[in-house]
Amino acid sequence: MIKNYKVVALDEDTRIDRWLKRNFSSLNQNFIEKNLRKGLIKINQHKVKANYKVTKNDIVNIFNYSKDSYRHTIKKILHKNIPKELISRFIQSIIYENQDFIVINKWTDVATQGVSKISISIDDIIKKISTEYNLVHRLDKETSGLLILAKNLLITKLFCQLFKEQKIKKIYVAVCQGVPKNLDSVVKLNITNKRNPSKSNQSITKYKVIKNKNKLSVILFSPLTGKTHQLRIVSKHLGCPIIGDIKYNKQKKYNLEKLKLNAYFLQFNINKKEYKFKSKLPNHFNEFLVNNKISTIIDNNLSYFLNF
Repeated sequence: MIKNYKVVALDEDTRIDRWLKRNFSSLNQNFIEKNLRKGLIKINQHKVKANYKVTKNDIVNIFNYSKDSYRHTIKKILHKNIPKELISRFIQSIIYENQDFIVINKWTDVATQGVSKISISIDDIIKKISTEYNLVHRLDKETSGLLILAKNLLITKLFCQLFKEQKIKKIYVAVCQGVPKNLDSVVKLNITNKRNPSKSNQSITKYKVIKNKNKLSVILFSPLTGKTHQLRIVSKHLGCPIIGDIKYNKQKKYNLEKLKLNAYFLQFNINKKEYKFKSKLPNHFNEFLVNNKISTIIDNNLSYFLNF
């Protein structure tokens, strides 16, 4: 039996293997690749590989369709029991919301996604509010600051594309232990691939020291790539690991401090409208600056990165 399906705009730029799994949950990767190779599944009557990205109005031709093989079961999402006070904290963290996306000021020590059954992540919270909500990027559990949450699949894909094309400008602020040799520069550093330790990926980071006192530095970072722990690794490479970073800062002096890394600024354009957001530094961050008699004006130094 032959079945034809038209690709809608919402699914545009999705790999054909992912499109098939999304529409027919019974299919596995081996089945898909085998049938693509044999020409039993085609696009517009042409053979394609699993990594082919569908476009709007593409016709997916299935030549061996059967209800038994091409089944689809909607999986029930098992929600965690989210305490009301955590939902309330999330709502209070929202600094901007429209019909398409939310920007929150993520607090320290809450994971963005993928933690144990005991812990609750931002992803757990938003899925409790709406199953349509999605993460479009991530922050480490210990990192505070700006986090974007998409409200629908279309805007999720749009943000993912913006991040991929480096069209979202990101600036972080950190308090580091030590002072780098150069007070401003661009660092190109190979970082080991987390999933494949035998490989490494190049990271690019622009930075500027905006204050240094008593062997402490307040540094602005703009990551031009998005590698795991990129800023924490770059800080260590510069000889000034971030305060409170127990993974990369081997000095013991500030071991009990929370991580002094904040996703401070975001800028991007959607539908010809420009959006700019600034975070509010958490109390532990400000208290550390006050206790060490460090005063700094962050906003006056943002232009160094925005013209890059």
